[in-house]
Formats: sequence, C-alpha cells, structure tokens
Amino acid sequence: MLHGYPRTDGRKGIRNILAVVYLVECAHHVAREIASGFWGEPVHLIGFPGCYPSEYGLRMMHRLCTHPNVGAVLLVSLGCESFPRERLAEAIGRSGRPVQTLIIQQAGGTTSSIHQGQAWVRETLDQLRTAQQVPMGIHELVVGTICGGSDATSGLTANPACGRAFDLLLQDGATCIFEETGELIGCEHLMAQRAVSPELAHQLIQAVQKAAQYYKAYGHASFAVGNAEGGLTTIEEKSLGAYCKTGRSPIAGYLKPGQLPPGPGLYLMDVVPDGQPRWGFPNISDNAEIVELIACGVHLTLFTTGRGSVVGSAIAPVLKVCANPETYRRMAEDMDIHAGRILEGEATLDEVGQEIYQRVLAVASGQPTASERLGHQEFILTYKEFDWNTAGPVSWQEIPTDCSRCC
Repeated sequence: MLHGYPRTDGRKGIRNILAVVYLVECAHHVAREIASGFWGEPVHLIGFPGCYPSEYGLRMMHRLCTHPNVGAVLLVSLGCESFPRERLAEAIGRSGRPVQTLIIQQAGGTTSSIHQGQAWVRETLDQLRTAQQVPMGIHELVVGTICGGSDATSGLTANPACGRAFDLLLQDGATCIFEETGELIGCEHLMAQRAVSPELAHQLIQAVQKAAQYYKAYGHASFAVGNAEGGLTTIEEKSLGAYCKTGRSPIAGYLKPGQLPPGPGLYLMDVVPDGQPRWGFPNISDNAEIVELIACGVHLTLFTTGRGSVVGSAIAPVLKVCANPETYRRMAEDMDIHAGRILEGEATLDEVGQEIYQRVLAVASGQPTASERLGHQEFILTYKEFDWNTAGPVSWQEIPTDCSRCC
C-alpha cells in the first residue's frame, strides 16, 4: 500500500510541493530568486513566459498548479501582462490549496518582491510540513513515459522493458500515458489494432497522420543527429523502438495536453498542435512533453535513454531507464535503472520490467529518483494551440479558410 497527500478533487499526490509560478517572462527573475532561497526544500519554479493571451498557457498552468503533487502556489506577476492571473488564482483557491499572488509593480520592484515572496513561502512551507498522508492504492497512480537521446539500443532494452512495467501497472489498475506522436510514424496501424473501439482506432491513426503532416511542412522529422550517431537509421526504425514503451495492453483512450484520463487504462497523449503549422509549435523538447504529461495528471515519468540524458522535472519525479550499458557506466549517477544488462545477457526483459515496476512503487512511496537527488527541476512551456472541443486531432486542412465562419 502506498501513501499519498489527499486533495479535494479526490486525487492523491506522491509529493507535496510548493510551486513558485511566474506568469510572464518579465517576472521570471524575481520568481527564480524567490525559489532559489529554498534550495533542498520542496519549492519548484515553473511558469509561462508569454504575455499574449493563450488558452493553452492558462490550461497548462491551471492543471499544473492543481496537480496532486502540488500543495501550495505562489503566483508571481509583473502586473501588466495579459495572463488572467485572477482566474488562475481563483481556480487554485477553489481546490483548497494555499495561494498568494505577488504583483511586482505593486510590491515595490525586485528586491521588495523577493523578500515578500520568500516570507510567504517560508510561512506556507511550515504548513505543508504538517500535512498528513493517507493510504493510496496503485490504481490511483498515473505514470507517463517518454524517450530522449535514443540510440540503437533503446528499442532493444529500455523501451520494451518499460512496456513490460506498463503492463504490470495496468494489471494493478493504474493509469499509464504515452506520447510522442511524431515518433510513432509507421506504427499507427499497430496502435489501431490495440484500440478498444473503432472510433479510437481512427483517432490514433489521425494523430500520427497529423504529426507526419506537420513534419512534412517543416521539412524534418523527430530525428536528431544524436539518434543517427547512436545507430538509428530512419524515423520508422526510431518509431518502432519508441512504440515498445507502450507494452501490449489495450489502448483505452486519446488525450490532448491538459486533459485528465477519465478512468484507468492506457492512453495516447497527442503532443502535436491542432491547426495550421507554426514554427516552434511541434515541440519535440523532452522537457516540454514531460510538462504536458504532468498536466494530464502524471505522478511520475519513466524516461528511457540510450545516448544519455541528465534532465528531471519540476512537480513530478522523472525515473531514468538507461538502455545502453556503455552509457550507464559513464553516467551511472544520473540513471535509476540499468536496462543495458539485457544487452549483455545479465537480465531478461521481464526481469528489468519487474525492476522498473518495483522502482515506480518505491518512488511513489517517497524514494527520490536520481534526478531529484541531483536537484534537477527542468521546466519549459511555450505557445501551442489545441481544440479541446473536438474528440480527435484537427489538421490544418479541416480549419475553415473563410474568416467570417470563425471570427
């Protein structure tokens, strides 16, 4: 039996974090200085840098600030940005969490704002330390997966081992989410065969086709120089390796960033924006995709890597599964699981899958991951657009060109 921090919406958190949130890039420095005064404490810095109104940015901030791992929130505003800080503060307040809005222009500038913010954080941390945990079942756990720095070993060891762990978690009633639709190109027919309904099968195929259209418009795919140096040859080969992370269980649903799974099961999260391609939107940054997984309620993320990655995340722990034995020997400090043992004949896929499963439960019980021990709290969020009123992906060909129909 796990133990978690109860929230008013019925979910439970595996961490009890105080989030310091900047609502525009102009407030980033002040927010960072506030958070930096609490090194080693559960104080994490997140934020949305844009000043222009963004439904995506508001939805992400809402989901992140009311995530079950978050116990309190300090909003840091410059004062003249377009971000609707009052709406966000009201939503956080309704969730029962302590929330404070610090407006730099009203607080007297940089130094005064930092002092006021740190005073509130210090007082609120004292409250969070008294929080009591309650029993939490595996069926209440939400786990995500992502791969980064993939090489030719990823699809042979770490990725399929994570798939085995996913299957074990799903057998226990947990919720599991995979993503990277741009790295599933060529596997859409395999996903469709596992969909629980014909409608979902069509959505999964559409999601991958939308990603392919985006990459065609940009003239590149989700395939980096490091992937080629690591022995991968095509996006289809990379996709087959990435697909292995999903395991063998039926796929229960399709999500867009910020949508919470309606129940337990295995879900695809679509990371490619709806609508017309815009430069920077098909975000293949590992950290941005982790943020979107967290916005879907993920408690922790399994991160597989062959080349090696050192990143973690704010709010939700990142558990690293290293695919390549040589990489593990060079970067053991940053890794949690040595899946490269499969390649060297020292362990089987099932054994490493079981090890990942047990480590997930340990992390959910409070054991820190390697990235947490090293202080990693990476976070990035930029502009995107999604149509949350539609059940499936929306390609730019479906958007009306007559502005009178939508304006």
